[in-house]
Amino acid sequence: MKFTQKFANEKLAKSAAGAMKAVCYFVIGFYVLCFALGLLGRQTFVLHTKTGSYGRAIYAEEVHSAHSRNMTVSMGDDIHVWTDDNDQIEPTVHIGLTLMYAVHVLPMAFAFWLLSRIFSNIQQGQIFTEQNASYLLGYGLLQIFAAVFVPVIKGLICWLVNLVSDGQLSISTGQAMFKTLVPGIGFLVAAYIIHYGVYLQDEVDHTL
Repeated sequence: MKFTQKFANEKLAKSAAGAMKAVCYFVIGFYVLCFALGLLGRQTFVLHTKTGSYGRAIYAEEVHSAHSRNMTVSMGDDIHVWTDDNDQIEPTVHIGLTLMYAVHVLPMAFAFWLLSRIFSNIQQGQIFTEQNASYLLGYGLLQIFAAVFVPVIKGLICWLVNLVSDGQLSISTGQAMFKTLVPGIGFLVAAYIIHYGVYLQDEVDHTL
């Protein structure tokens, strides 16, 4: 009990919440930077050309050299790109890669914004509130969306690109599904706990 009281106190919790809010902002900024790099064609993939195959290639490069790999991003998926008849990467392929990367990072950026709101409320001493329950619910749903639906959307984008492009794009995704799905479900449970705590507090207030 003394150990719990020592570390699970209001002052320490508020300080930790403030630090975690700053971490969330940093992560959001990192996601925005990564999205900008993806938009600029600096997302890596395996490139297949008439002269050979190149790992960690990017759309923005003109020569396949090591120095061109600085400031690049990756979704962690297995992505392969084939050039067209002129041995060039089709602009539609770049658009497809950009859309897939947007679907990959933007929901998570918004999820961390919701998480930052929770830590901000905790820092202010607002813990068992409907707002926190809603933020936790939103964060959990976004995690589940990223785990279950984002791989499907990426596959659909890949199919559409191949439908209109002379080049070819393939993606193998969904490998980290359970890594994202399990925490998402956990946050749904946490949202229910907070919501139920608010309900009990309301019952007590009305009884008194």
